[in-house]
Amino acid sequence: MHEKCGVVGIALEDRDAARPLYYSLYALQHRGQESAGIVTHDGFQQHSHVEMGLVGDAFEPGDLESLNGSNGIGHVRYPTAGSVNACCAQPFSVSFKSGSLGLSHNGNLVNAEEIGDELADLGHAFTSDGDTEVIAHDLARNLLEEDLVRAVKRTMERIHGSYSLTIMHDETVMGVRDPQGNRPLVIGELEDGYVLTSESAAIDTLDGELIRDVRPGELVVLHDDGTGYDTYQLIEQENTAHCFFEHVYFARPDSTIDGSLVYEVRRELGRKLWEESGVESDVVLPVPDSGRAFASGYAEAAQDDGSDIEFAEGLMKNRYVGRTFIMPTQDERERAVRLKLNPIKSTIEGKKVTIIDDSIVRGTTSNQLVQLLKDAGAEEVNVRIGAPPIIAPCYMGIDMASRDELIAGDQSVDEICEEIGADSLSYLSIDAIAETLEASKADLCLGCVTGEYPYDIEGEETDRDVVRPDISGQPKPADD
Repeated sequence: MHEKCGVVGIALEDRDAARPLYYSLYALQHRGQESAGIVTHDGFQQHSHVEMGLVGDAFEPGDLESLNGSNGIGHVRYPTAGSVNACCAQPFSVSFKSGSLGLSHNGNLVNAEEIGDELADLGHAFTSDGDTEVIAHDLARNLLEEDLVRAVKRTMERIHGSYSLTIMHDETVMGVRDPQGNRPLVIGELEDGYVLTSESAAIDTLDGELIRDVRPGELVVLHDDGTGYDTYQLIEQENTAHCFFEHVYFARPDSTIDGSLVYEVRRELGRKLWEESGVESDVVLPVPDSGRAFASGYAEAAQDDGSDIEFAEGLMKNRYVGRTFIMPTQDERERAVRLKLNPIKSTIEGKKVTIIDDSIVRGTTSNQLVQLLKDAGAEEVNVRIGAPPIIAPCYMGIDMASRDELIAGDQSVDEICEEIGADSLSYLSIDAIAETLEASKADLCLGCVTGEYPYDIEGEETDRDVVRPDISGQPKPADD
């Protein structure tokens, strides 16, 4: 699985924003590796640099020097909606009668095609097949008729789905989170300005202080001179739909998301995993890197219960094998696991092993990991997963397998255990997730593990009373 994007927006008092934006994108690189971009404004004109590739590859030393202005936004992208090419890279920029507009988007709309068709009929020309351009065109249209806050509200009332946005209208930087808060967005204070970004780790990188999460349905407008910000609660809903997988997998462990430090959440999920399905073994091993905090909490809870289980790093990761590794044959695809992970035999040989991971998607990697450990001499391999079984796809901005590719889509836990060759297999319960996050299940997005979604998605069940907006006819002005 891959997160779709990371977004950032910065307003500073008297220095260029390009370099802080660049550092922030490095801090968010885990959220997207296909493209990176920065758009700034110097008070007179907009400057843009957007390229395919990692942050370090997308920017040459001179590129930042040309991005003038103390206000700007940035983006790293992994595509789930739209093509994998430069036309869908972000921030997306557009110039129109009321000025210039830049937009960075994390999430996924479920009614983008509907709105795009309507705008195309009204004469809007699109250069990409992504949902971000739809938001930009809709907002640009509304800015012709309304002030900034009303224009954003009108667009929010028309788009349906998951979004955290950083937006720049001329030199004004703002951030907005969808009314159910599916994707994260936080605000932080710097020594000489303010920052809006997907994760607090980016604020830490800039030696800033986290202020708080942007609230679901809230618009935050940074002052152009970097001295403050204004907030507007544009839409309120009874329940949120925070993505629990941000805590399980996507966010950096050192980030604070929705008020919780991700590392501590994962350790507590590991403790819950022991409470629900702990199994006596000699050693517990994390699948690096995502399983590490889970395994640490699991081992600690086991030891608190009097178990002699040992926490150990039994799998070493080769960090120089990326997703672009070419695997044309099945044999080479299977060998890829050995290229990425190598067992430490002295930790494994002759021992009963429990291996901890955050999730099982297709099951291919889990099967190969179990075999890898048994080849290294493990007497027994137990698998524990720090999330419930993934039974359905994600429509909210995560690149996840389709239903027929999901190993848990049509198989029981026992059947999956047999298929991956483990001696035992257990997943964490949904109740444990909600308890750890101190949230009601009604306030979480659990679609991938329940098959019921917090948005009105064609052909899918919902977990709440929700209907997508009716955009038929001309858009109507939002109430004050």
